[in-house]
Amino acid sequence: MASDELASKLSRRLHIEDGSEDPVAVDEEQENGEDDAEKSTTANADSELGAKLQRRGELNEGVGDHKQPSEKVYNPYTEFKEFSRRQIKDMEQMFKHYDAGKDGFIDLMELKLMMEKLEAPQTHLGLKNMIKEVDEDLDSKLSFREFLLIFRKAAAGELAADSGLQVLASRSEIDVSTEGVKGAKSFFEAKVHAINDSKRFEEEIRQEQEEKKKELDEKKQRKAAFKELKSAFK
Repeated sequence: MASDELASKLSRRLHIEDGSEDPVAVDEEQENGEDDAEKSTTANADSELGAKLQRRGELNEGVGDHKQPSEKVYNPYTEFKEFSRRQIKDMEQMFKHYDAGKDGFIDLMELKLMMEKLEAPQTHLGLKNMIKEVDEDLDSKLSFREFLLIFRKAAAGELAADSGLQVLASRSEIDVSTEGVKGAKSFFEAKVHAINDSKRFEEEIRQEQEEKKKELDEKKQRKAAFKELKSAFK
């Protein structure tokens, strides 16, 4: 098969050289086709690069919107300095308790169950308004940071007495009325005190470390006592 094709090509070339057959630019057409495909690919790449450069220019000029990550990493102890570490840990424990889906958010249904547990059920519209009041990223659910904002507003006296968020804050077991604002005349004054009071923060960490050490020592003592009691029955 290959030898027949080669013989046909040689015969055709002889005919072309003799002038008995007109040449056909088959190879040239194929080459042009390949060139066109390559040019098309290059044009697409240039177009994509141009679009990316245009997008970057729009972002630099403030025309486009940056895509924000769904969950922002932050430190609640540094952002919410008006609260003690113990208070924030208690709020976190409460948040995780009602975050039934364990996705790091409290949605409408989970908030509904929370308010029912606190014996303060809300209407569907009331629940939506509760979320809306602290929903800074407009995703219609509460992150832990937004949950902390509820207690910040409660401590600052920024919530209406009959609002759902005020009921939530007041019926929880977390008291922010005294320690949170430290008896200051205003929330902003309290925040200044909290920011400047680094010794309090260090003292809380020290107390936590001492509590953990104490728990570990008690565990060792119980373990030793159990071994001693066990050896007495041998």
